[in-house]
Amino acid sequence: MEDAPERTPSSSESTQPPGLSKEPEVASPGDSEGCARPLDTVPKKLCGYLSKFGGKGPIKGWKCRWFFYDERKCHLYYSRTAQDANPLDSIDLSSAVFDCKADAEEEGTFEIKTPSRVITLKAATKQAMLYWLQQLQMKRWEFHNSPPALPATPAAALAENGPTLHLKLEQEEAELEEFLCPVKTPTGLVGAAAALQPVPAMPSALQNISLKHLGTEIQNTMHNIRGNKQAQAAAHGPLVEDSPQGGEPQSGEQPSISDPSIPEKEPEDPAKSAPRSSVPSGPTQKPKRQSNTFPFFSDGLARSRTAQEKVAALEQQVLMLTKELKSQKELVIILHKALEAAQQEKRASSAYLAATEDRDRLELVRHKVRQIAELNQRVEALEQGRERLAHEAGLREQQVQALQQHVQLLMDKNQAKQQVICKLTQKLTEDLAQPADATNGDFLSQQERMEHLKDDMEAYRTQNRFLNSEIHQVTKIWRKVAEKEKALLTKCAYLQARNCQVESKYLAGLRRLQEAAGAEAGDFPELLQQLIQEALQWEAGEADSVGLSPVSEYDDYGFLTVPDYEMEDLKLLAKIQALEVRSHHLLAHEAVERPLRDRWATLTELAPSAELKQLLRAGVPREHRPRVWRWLVHRRVRHLQAPGCYQELLARGRACEHPAARQIELDLNRTFPTNKHFTCPTSSFPDKLRRVLLAFSWQNPTIGYCQGLNRLAAIALLVLEDEESAFWCLVAIVETILPAEYYSKTLTASQADQRVLQDLLSEKLPRLTAHLGQHRVDLSLITFNWFLVVFADSLISDILLRVWDAFLYEGTKVVFRYALAIFKYNEEAILQLQDSLEIYQYLRFFTKTICDSRKLMSIAFNDMNPFPMKQLRQLRAAHRERLEAELRELELLKVEYLQRRASLGRAPPEGCVSEDEGEGDS
Repeated sequence: MEDAPERTPSSSESTQPPGLSKEPEVASPGDSEGCARPLDTVPKKLCGYLSKFGGKGPIKGWKCRWFFYDERKCHLYYSRTAQDANPLDSIDLSSAVFDCKADAEEEGTFEIKTPSRVITLKAATKQAMLYWLQQLQMKRWEFHNSPPALPATPAAALAENGPTLHLKLEQEEAELEEFLCPVKTPTGLVGAAAALQPVPAMPSALQNISLKHLGTEIQNTMHNIRGNKQAQAAAHGPLVEDSPQGGEPQSGEQPSISDPSIPEKEPEDPAKSAPRSSVPSGPTQKPKRQSNTFPFFSDGLARSRTAQEKVAALEQQVLMLTKELKSQKELVIILHKALEAAQQEKRASSAYLAATEDRDRLELVRHKVRQIAELNQRVEALEQGRERLAHEAGLREQQVQALQQHVQLLMDKNQAKQQVICKLTQKLTEDLAQPADATNGDFLSQQERMEHLKDDMEAYRTQNRFLNSEIHQVTKIWRKVAEKEKALLTKCAYLQARNCQVESKYLAGLRRLQEAAGAEAGDFPELLQQLIQEALQWEAGEADSVGLSPVSEYDDYGFLTVPDYEMEDLKLLAKIQALEVRSHHLLAHEAVERPLRDRWATLTELAPSAELKQLLRAGVPREHRPRVWRWLVHRRVRHLQAPGCYQELLARGRACEHPAARQIELDLNRTFPTNKHFTCPTSSFPDKLRRVLLAFSWQNPTIGYCQGLNRLAAIALLVLEDEESAFWCLVAIVETILPAEYYSKTLTASQADQRVLQDLLSEKLPRLTAHLGQHRVDLSLITFNWFLVVFADSLISDILLRVWDAFLYEGTKVVFRYALAIFKYNEEAILQLQDSLEIYQYLRFFTKTICDSRKLMSIAFNDMNPFPMKQLRQLRAAHRERLEAELRELELLKVEYLQRRASLGRAPPEGCVSEDEGEGDS
C-alpha cells in the first residue's frame, strides 16, 4: 500500500483512489522473462465500493464505503470515497473468516468475522459478492504463504520466491475451484473502473458520514477542498507555465484505466509533449488517450498467449533450480556455522591455555559468563515469542471451533430447508397432477412459486459450496500455524538445551579451577568460591526472571533432581549432572520422545512381540508406564494371583505381628531419603509400603523380609501407585524373575551373580578388568547392591525406570547388560585413576553421573552383543556349584572347630556371654 492511514497525499494525488497509485494492474512488456505471466492470471488491485452496516441510533444503517486491500499487512482499508486521503479504519483479514447468507433480507450480504468484531457488508449484486469473497480468500491464503523475509533486490526476491509462491497460489486456486467455480470480474464494480464511477447515492448525506471517525472525515474534506481550489487555479492560469501541474492529476489517474502493458515511467518525446502543453487539459482528452491504448493491449494479449507454453516450461526449470540452490545454501550455512563454532571453541581453549596467570584465566571465565547472559537474553526473547504464538494459536483454534460449530448449524439448517423444498416440490407435483379443471391462475402461481424455490435451492447450494471452501482453507491455515508453533517450540527447546550445556561447561570449568587452585592463598580462591556460590544459586532467581524452564527440584516421581550433598565439591557435581540430564531431555524430546509416545499411543492391546521388546528397551512414556507394568506383572504372576489374596494377607498381619515387623519399621525411614513421597510427614506412601512388605513377609515365609525389598516395593509403588499392584510386582520380581535363594540368609544366588559379572567383565572389558586387578579393587563391594535392588540406589530415576521397563519383560539378563554398560560408559575415566582409594571413591557415586540414557541403552543392547542366555545359565550353574561347595567346606570347618572346643572343655573367657545366655537376650 502506498497510502498508509497516517499519510496525507499532496494535492496532485487527491484524485487518485487509495490503493491504486504507482502499481499497474498488469506487468509491462518490458519486464524480464522470468516475471512474465499471462495477462488473465496477473493479480489486480482489489478495491471497490461496498455498503457497510454500522452506526448508532437514528443514523444506524447501510453506509457506502470505498474498500481497498493492502497486500503487505493483509488489511482491508475503507474510506468514504475513493478520493479520500486517509482511510477511516481497517479490517485485519489474517485471522478473519468469511460467511455469506443465502437467506439474508437483502441480496449480496456477507460477513467478515474477526476475533474482535463482526463486519456486515453488502455488494451491489450477487456476482460481486461472490467475487469479493473469493478474492479475499485468495489474498488471505497468499499472505499466509508469503515468505517471511525477501532478499535485498526485487529480482532476487522473484527468482527465489516467485515461482514457488505462484505455484502454491495456483494449487490453492485449483482446490477452491473444486468447491466453487471462479466468478468473473464484475464490470465497473471493482478495480480502477469502480473508482471512476460516481459514488452510489445514499438516502441522505448525513447518514453516510462516520461520526466515529469524525476527525478523519474533516481531514479528508479539507484536503479535497484544498485540492479542488488548486486544480481550479491551475486551470485558469497560463497554459504554458501551469501545464505540468494541470497534467499531474491526469497522470496519476490514467494508469489505473489505461493500457497496463505501457511502462509506468515512460519518457515522453519533447516533440510530442510541446503541443500537448499548449492545449488545456479538459475532459475531451481522456477518451482520446483511452482509444490509443487498446491496440497495445490487444497486441500484448496475443504475444502473451503465444508465449504461455514457453513461460510454463521456464517456470518449472526455475522451480527445480531454486530448490537445488536452496538446499546447497542450507548445506553451506550449516557447514559455516559448524566451522565458526569450532573456531570459537579453539580460540577460547587456546586463550585459556596461553594465559600465564590465574587472573587472566579468571577474566576468560568472566567473558564466558557474559556470553551465557547474552544467550539467556536470546532464549528469553524466543520464549516470549513462543508464548505469543501459542496464544495466537489458541485464539485461532477457538475461531476454527466456533466456525465449525457455525458451519454445522448452517448445514443442519440447509438440510432442513432442502427437506422442506423436497416436500414442497412433491406437493407441487401432486397439485399439478390434479384433474385439468384447475384454473390457469392457480397453475401460474404454482409455477412461479416453483421458480422461487429453485432459486432458493441454488442460493443454498452456492452458500454451501462457499462455506466448504472456507472451512477447507481455514483448516489449512490453522495447520500451518500449528506447524510454525511446533517449529518454534523445537527451536526454543534446542536453545534451552544449548543453554544448559553452556552452563554445565561453565560449572565444570569452575570445578576444574577449584581443583587446580587447591590450597593456594590469596584473593583468587575466595573469588572462585563466590562464583561457585552464585552459580549454584542462579536457578532460583534468574531462571524465573528470563522465562526459562528451570531444572525443577523434584522429578516426576518425587526424586531430588539435584541431590543435597554436604560437600561443596559434590554439590557442584550434582548441579552439573542435573543440567546434563535437562539438556539430553530437551534435545531428545522432539526427535526421539515424541515419535516414541506416538508409537505407544497406537498400542491399545499389548502382546509379546519383537516390536514390544524394542519399545520396552527404549523406555515407556510416563503416562503409559502404569498400564504396561500391570500387564508385565500379570504375565509373571497370573498363576499365583487369587481374588482377595492380598486382603487376606493384610488381615493376618493385623491379627498377628510378624517377626520381621520390627525390621520393616526400621527400614521404612531409610527408604529413599531423597524422595519427597517417603520423607513428607503427610504422605501416604510409607503406610502403603509397610502394608506391602508385611503382606509379602506372610506370602513368602522362606524369605520373610530382607533388606533391599523395601526399595523394590517402593519403586513399584511410585510407578503403579496402587499398593496391591505394587505387592504383586514385588512377588513377580522375587519369586519369578530373580533366581531362587536370591534373598535367602546366605544370599547364594546373589553371590554367584557377582562372580558371573566378573567373568563377563573379563570377556567384554579386558582392559578395565586388568586395571582393576592391578590395583586390587573388589567390584562386588560396589555391584552387589546393584543386583540386590536392581539399581534402585544407583541410577537417576529416568534411566532407572527404563532399566526396569526392560527388566520386567526380559528378566535378569537386562541387569547384567546394564551393569556392563555402566562400566563401559565410564571406562576411560576409571582407567585414568591410578590409586585404589581414588577408584573406590569414584565408584561410590559414578553411576549418578550418567545422564545420557540413549547412549547407555545403545551400549547395553548393541555394544555388549552377543549376549546368549545359554552362556549366562552355564556360568551361573558353575559358580553356584563352586559357591555351595565352599559353603559346605566352611560349614565342616565350623563343626570341627566346635567339636574340638567341646572336647577340650574350654569355658568362655571372662566377660564373654555363652550362646545359651545370648539366646535368652536375643
